[in-house]
Amino acid sequence: MKIAMIGTGYVGLVSGVCFSDFGHDVVCVDKDAAKVEKLNRGEVPIYEPGLDVLMQKNVEAGRLSFTQDLPQALDGAEAVFIAVGTPTRRGDGHADLTYVMAAAQEVAKLAKDYIVIVTKSTVPVGTNRQLKQAVRKANPDLDFDVASNPEFLREGAAIEDFMKPDRVVVGVQSQRAAEVMEDIYRPLYLREFPILVTDLESAEMIKYAANAFLATKITFINEIAALCERTGADVKQVSRGMGLDGRIGNKFLHAGPGYGGSCFPKDTRALARTGQEYGVPLHITEAVIAVNEEMKRRMIDKLLDLCEGSFNGKTIAVLGATFKPNTDDMREAPSLTIVPALVGGGAKVRICDPQGEREGTERLPGVQWVENAYKAVGNADLVVILTEWNEFRALDLKRIARRMNVARMADLRNIYSVKDAKRAGFVAYDSVGRTAFERKPEAEEAAE
Repeated sequence: MKIAMIGTGYVGLVSGVCFSDFGHDVVCVDKDAAKVEKLNRGEVPIYEPGLDVLMQKNVEAGRLSFTQDLPQALDGAEAVFIAVGTPTRRGDGHADLTYVMAAAQEVAKLAKDYIVIVTKSTVPVGTNRQLKQAVRKANPDLDFDVASNPEFLREGAAIEDFMKPDRVVVGVQSQRAAEVMEDIYRPLYLREFPILVTDLESAEMIKYAANAFLATKITFINEIAALCERTGADVKQVSRGMGLDGRIGNKFLHAGPGYGGSCFPKDTRALARTGQEYGVPLHITEAVIAVNEEMKRRMIDKLLDLCEGSFNGKTIAVLGATFKPNTDDMREAPSLTIVPALVGGGAKVRICDPQGEREGTERLPGVQWVENAYKAVGNADLVVILTEWNEFRALDLKRIARRMNVARMADLRNIYSVKDAKRAGFVAYDSVGRTAFERKPEAEEAAE
């Protein structure tokens, strides 16, 4: 089957590459000439493990191509996927559907034969019906169907998620559209992965409800972590105890500096806004949004305590800037709140991140980017672990401590422990949801 994919951002590129690996003829379309040129040279504009190899394989097999020419992409296509951005709209928190609607209207004007217009972008409930009306208005004679096919891809594990999904959700209004979508996902049908066929509104809601629930789990354990710090409990043990309950599960129960990325922040805001519009306030989702922002600010207070009340004149090493490991994505990352507070407070900040510098150079002005953790901590007064990249999980902590001016660590991903820090010679160590450690001056120890 021939498929057109509009948009070569994270979702569009990963989906297009994976569909081509299913054996489909996929043409990815983007208006950005520089990006299309780069893709045609075999260069991947995002960091996603394994994507470059899979892309090259399918380009060489003749199943995958990139173009700015939408008419060419639509010629003979039985389905066109819209995978453009739906950022938060300024002023009201709703998803901005400008790009989605513009893409649909272009398809309406150019398509000649029956086609299924599939929204891969995350869109609020009711969007696909609006899209159908817009297409019908733009071309009353077009034979088409609309389908909703939300993505559930984790950055850093997107190919695995696409090829071995927990489920595929397809929202349709006709049997004809359902059959086209079944043909597209036939390799997954044959391997008996769950394919859930619903109405349009349910498919749209599933995406938002799933992301809001996962964001809620993260925020819940972060609040419990704050309480653990006051009571002497260990949030890692609490998380483990909760996660062993099959009704709860252990995923997304890892305390940290708050969620970020391209999905959870904008999707929770959009869902909350939808609830307000329909007169059904989503109090839990609204609280999750507020608490997540509060958690990022609480991390700044934690760092301030470790720096004896002032960042001014301190040298601070930050390990990790992306919102999670195995991605170069910095959208809504905790670093975008925490690092500016350090710089604004007068600190000299060095950052080490395996993939974050390209995007971070613009987003985090006034910092120095270095290639490894050991260089970052030279003569530093504090080291902060913000992203749990694998290379930060097995650091030589003794070497880190020796290179620092004052060996203090804020482990905001709970990679290490008080025992590890003491053994390595750190004078202070703090994490999230666990008892902090600070070595007292010898005079105070003697007095006790």
